[in-house]
This record gives sequence, structure tokens and C-alpha cells, in this order.
Amino acid sequence: MPVTRLADGRPVWHRRTTRAEWLVWLGWLAVVAFTVFCWRVMTENTIWSYVWDAPTQAADIGSRMFPPRWSYLPNILKPLWDTLNIATLGTLLAVIISVPVAFLAARNTSPSRLLRPLALLVIVSSRSINAIIWALLLVAILGPGVLAGILAIAFRSIGFIGKLLYEAIEEIDEKQVEAIRATGATSPQMLAWAITPQIMPAFAGITIFRWDINIRESTILGLVGAGGIGLNLESSLNTLAWPQVTLILLVVLATVVVSEWVSAKVRHAII
Repeated sequence: MPVTRLADGRPVWHRRTTRAEWLVWLGWLAVVAFTVFCWRVMTENTIWSYVWDAPTQAADIGSRMFPPRWSYLPNILKPLWDTLNIATLGTLLAVIISVPVAFLAARNTSPSRLLRPLALLVIVSSRSINAIIWALLLVAILGPGVLAGILAIAFRSIGFIGKLLYEAIEEIDEKQVEAIRATGATSPQMLAWAITPQIMPAFAGITIFRWDINIRESTILGLVGAGGIGLNLESSLNTLAWPQVTLILLVVLATVVVSEWVSAKVRHAII
């Protein structure tokens, strides 16, 4: 029901007109009809006998996954180390590339109207393609291995870091920049003494946060041949070695938990 307020702020309720009531009901009917249509399209090729049997299959696989095969742990330590290297080196490479891109994309630091759209295009292109797709392309170009995983993480992270960083640059206090400019400082000096100190906390937080995300993403890049623990996960799934799958999932979970704790402590120490 529509509400208006009197001069003293008291609400006054008005009943909808008959036409408004019909429009509301027709709107809800259209939403329901569209939902039913989407459901029919999505389930058109669904084999419902598999769906009804899914709980039984899940219980069967779950019974095979326990206990974990702890003897397999030495075999995944090196792939786990590769996964951490993929995330760390990929994040570092992304930072090196995204920092100049962010300064070119920010309105208050971009030196040219031509360079800013190009920088924004780089950011949007990076954010539009998932890390798995980057990995598929790079594995096809470079072959399987850790290098493809590092570059996939880097190319995906450039857009994330660049976007958040250029927004932080645009939100700086311009009064500090004007104060440094008033002393006769050059552009590099203003960048070093007026802009960089203001964005360093945000930059540190963005970098650590992205590294934490990349730890998660790098664990699955091996599924497409980009190195890391994902290769062991894929081989275990293909051979139906469910106890090994359980162990790998537990190791991945522990790694993510530790990385989350480390990133939280570092962000707290810096910010």
C-alpha cells in the first residue's frame, strides 16, 4: 500500500486503486510464469532417474572416501608446494603489471585520454576471463606445467588488483596533492610523496586479499594441466581412488584455512 507523510512526518496509508492492484498481481504472475519457463528450459534434458538415485550414489561414494589414505600424503607435498608457488608468483607478477595499469586508468593520474581507455580495456579483459579459461589457453600455447598456471593466475589477477587500486587512487585526498604541488614538486615527487602514501594501505590489503583468493584458484588449475595439486586430484578422480581424493581435499582445506589466517594477520599488521 502506498504511503505519504504529513507535514509533521506522520505516515498516511492509502489503499491502492483497482488498476494498481491488478498491475501488481499481473507483475507477480509474470514473474511466476518466467520462473516456470526457465525451470522447464533448464531441466529439459535432465534424466530424473539419475536425480532420484543421487542420494544413494552420494552415500556410496562417501562410504568409499573414508578413511583417507594417509600414506599418499608424501606424494602430494611437492604438488602442494607448486600450488603455493603458482599463487604467490602469479600474484607478484600481477602486482608488477597492474600497478602502472592502475595509474594509467585513474582519472587523476592518467597522463593521456588515449591511454586511460586502453588501461581500462586491459582491466576489463582480465576480469572477464576466468582463471580456468586462461589456463586452458596457456596450456595449449605453452604446454602443461607450472608456468601456464603462474601466468593464468597473473592474467586473471591484473584486472582485480588494477580495478580496486585505480579506484583507491581516484579517492585520494587532493588537498595533499595540492600541498605538495605548491612546494614546486615535480610529477614523480608528487607521486612519491602525495599519492603513494595515501594508497599504500589499500594496496597492501588488495594484494594480500588477492593472494588469498589465488591460493584457492591455483588448487584447481591442475585439472586442466596447469600444474599443482589439481593434477593429483584429477588422476585420483579418474582412477576412482576415493581415499586419495579425501586426503587431497583435506590438504586443500587446511591450506586455504592457513592462508586465510596468514592473510588476516598480515592485513591487520599493515592496515
